Amino acid sequence: MIFCSLYSGSSGNSIFVSSGHSNILIDAGLPGKRIEKALSDINKDASSIDGIFITHEHTDHIKGAGVLSRKYNIPIYANAETWNSMYNSVGKINESNIRVMDSNSVNIKDLHITNFKIPHDAADPCGYSISQGDKRVSVATDLGYFSDEVKDSIKDSDIILLESNHDTEMLKFGPYPYPLKRRILSNVGHLSNDACGKAISEIVKDSHKTIILGHLSKTNNYPDLAYATVANVLNDCGYKINKDLNLYLAKRDMPSGYIEF
Repeated sequence: MIFCSLYSGSSGNSIFVSSGHSNILIDAGLPGKRIEKALSDINKDASSIDGIFITHEHTDHIKGAGVLSRKYNIPIYANAETWNSMYNSVGKINESNIRVMDSNSVNIKDLHITNFKIPHDAADPCGYSISQGDKRVSVATDLGYFSDEVKDSIKDSDIILLESNHDTEMLKFGPYPYPLKRRILSNVGHLSNDACGKAISEIVKDSHKTIILGHLSKTNNYPDLAYATVANVLNDCGYKINKDLNLYLAKRDMPSGYIEF
């Protein structure tokens, strides 16, 4: 399998996953041309994408989905509530490419894609786990808290992109208006660096994993701060980076974390 974060952050998100035979995107939250460019940068072509899977209807997750679907005849997969909420935002989509996930899983060629509920302020938000044979990757961002369902859904994955959105003190004393701060800190907001570290400590007990920190806030976080905070939490819990797990950062504005395994 191949896993690569094309973009990850509050300004746009898109993740590429491939088995070699099938290629999918998790979200397409930037203009189509930028996603095309990112795919080209990792020697992939947008015309090879077999499906776009949407986590929820916020703009930073759907902005380029309609454009890519129309240009390359790509199906868009989302649950019913998410489709209802984003239908007018993605523009006219070929009827055959509107794929409503009535169940929580679907197969595309040799990839098995499963969704799971996440706690966020959207219609029916979800994360995704993608497996091929005994290999499994998961994407879980936009989490108000690390719920038991999220934990159970991703704990057996080889590679996990997990949200490390903000430093709590930077957010509290930063420029955001008070209602927005309350939203981010709520149980349907975003996961802090400390909470991310604690979440990782709960899922690395049984097997070596690769964790990619994603969806970092541009205003309320720094990459080095997110990495150091998570590493310190893991160290306090008795886990060592590069021994018990691999830890990387997903970049905001370019492909990163390309892993073939």
